[in-house]
Amino acid sequence: MKTIFEKIIDREIPADIVYEDDISMAFLTIDPTTKGHILLIPKLPFPRMQLVPDELLSDLFIRTKRLMNAMIQGLSCDLVQINVTGEEVPHFHIHLIPRKHGENLGNISPQTTYQNTEERLLVIDKIKSAL
Repeated sequence: MKTIFEKIIDREIPADIVYEDDISMAFLTIDPTTKGHILLIPKLPFPRMQLVPDELLSDLFIRTKRLMNAMIQGLSCDLVQINVTGEEVPHFHIHLIPRKHGENLGNISPQTTYQNTEERLLVIDKIKSAL
């Protein structure tokens, strides 16, 4: 049985894709903590981080760093918080959450929504332009 992330990878369900290459995909989460909150996933389904081969894990964190830099530049945030939990979907993923100094970094629960499709597309475009 496919996870929701595998369905996104296979284009069976839509997603707001920010970045994609041969091994990974990044897209806006449906429950953002802040606007621009994205998930980076490997295209191969590993349920937990400890099961991801070292070379792939290394490549994913290099992509995380690139995305973080693009998010800081494109979204004018101060930093990007990363979080790896994996409880909600059994497919390893990295949360990248744009933040401003002074925010409660311990809170990663959903706290915002997008007003409309145009706002989501603008956020995606800002990140992609900075990549």
